[in-house]
Amino acid sequence: MSIGETLAEERQRAGLSMTQVSLQTRIRETVIRGMEADDFSACGGNFYARGHIRSISRVIGIDPEPLVAEFDAAHGGAPQPVSAVSAFEPEQPLAFRERRSPNWSAAMALALALVVIYGIVQVVGHGGGGERRTARQVAGTPAPSTPSAAPSAPKSNAPVAEAPRTKVEVRVEAKRTTWLNVQGDKGRSLFSGMLREGDQKSFSADKKVRLVIGVGGSVNLTVNGKDLGSPGKGKGVQRLTFDRSDPEPA
Repeated sequence: MSIGETLAEERQRAGLSMTQVSLQTRIRETVIRGMEADDFSACGGNFYARGHIRSISRVIGIDPEPLVAEFDAAHGGAPQPVSAVSAFEPEQPLAFRERRSPNWSAAMALALALVVIYGIVQVVGHGGGGERRTARQVAGTPAPSTPSAAPSAPKSNAPVAEAPRTKVEVRVEAKRTTWLNVQGDKGRSLFSGMLREGDQKSFSADKKVRLVIGVGGSVNLTVNGKDLGSPGKGKGVQRLTFDRSDPEPA
């Protein structure tokens, strides 16, 4: 069985259309259709063809390496690796300035001088037998009263307001095999791939989390600590977006 026939058969076995695979891998449908017909000319070269084979294989749930090896055997072999020495060694040696060790002797001498000065200031400021005066209470003069303690504020039994949520938190648990795409703030990819039955994934973002679920009712969702069950039961692809205020109170 050729590479294209394998990709087409495994895609159909996974229950995915070319449109779904294209959305998951961001590879044009025309390119996927050509690859399933063993035509890799639209990939833009062998390097991109290998990458497309790996991306599609991961989405449909198969090991890409045997197909990549078969592609290399039919298209002149894998590219030669570049040695780490040639990749990272500079053509001309870099000159480094020698760091001078700190002058600890000068630092110790300065610290000792500061201690001596501080001691002299303490002796001059507090010594010398300065005159002390004591206050005597005049007869008939009432003793100064001690200020009464300020009354304590009554304790409030009002409930403490709940702190506002600072992140969006979503947990996904797969009930059966499906594909899942998750994006965070500004379209940043958080996950893209297949989920098997029993798989669990957790995601978080500052403002929004967007999900594309391949099969409706195939996962259980928990959003910001609240169980939402299985969205889209009995339906096709589900596209959902959650923010910090979701789920809204009933």
